Amino acid sequence: MSKIRILYVASEINPFLQTTEVSDFVRKLPQAMQERGMEIRILVPRFGLINERKNRLHEVVRLSGINISVGDEEKPLIIKVASIPNAKLQVYFIDNEDYFHRKSVFHDKENRFYEDNDERAIFFCKGAIETVRKLGWSPDIVHCNDWITSFIPLYLKTTYKNDPLFKNTKTIFTIYDNSFTHKFKGDLLGKVRMLDIEDNMLGHLKTADYEGFVKLAAQFSDSVSVAGENNKKLEGLMKKIKEKKIESIESDDTCTESYYNLYNELVS
Repeated sequence: MSKIRILYVASEINPFLQTTEVSDFVRKLPQAMQERGMEIRILVPRFGLINERKNRLHEVVRLSGINISVGDEEKPLIIKVASIPNAKLQVYFIDNEDYFHRKSVFHDKENRFYEDNDERAIFFCKGAIETVRKLGWSPDIVHCNDWITSFIPLYLKTTYKNDPLFKNTKTIFTIYDNSFTHKFKGDLLGKVRMLDIEDNMLGHLKTADYEGFVKLAAQFSDSVSVAGENNKKLEGLMKKIKEKKIESIESDDTCTESYYNLYNELVS
């Protein structure tokens, strides 16, 4: 039997960037799955806080060079790569000067949420899919972590549904307690829209907020999980997501077994 191929897409990963629990989760789980015989790829944004020299990032020229459309604009996609010390894992970084060279993640010096975080998420999601296409690597599962990955399940079920690489790909979306109160202005639906995406598919996004992002991701994912048990802050949101059964999976040592079983269940 061939190895199960898992693509992890996330906002951050230890040791390159550590601002939320996503970082440790995405560091430990892929290695645990690799040790169980699965084939792994990891994709994260190259936020400006990541020191390229210290972490030995270098550009992958053969993967870079395409443009990603966000609304009416096109932005160049740069792909960089680095290895995790003491692990046989490579991390691919999605980079773009306009979106990711700031010396902060989602907030400015005054702790204001960036107005273009929606565009940064769109660019990242499209860039992640295009990077996998350039690699020519067909994932059995794409495990999306945190709200910045919200559009990947949508795109894989619509625009890329006939792409041979993603024909049998299943998606998991994991929700973390990293909500924001910001409401995006402008034509969010127009920016998100791609081939084979109708406005009626984007109903959840009309709120233009965190809840809309998460509900859209849940709608198009094959499975939804919540990181951490008894997360009171997220309980209200979970009740509003009616499309899927949501699994609460603790972010501890037992989560490895839970996700291992979930991956096998989805693939079979």
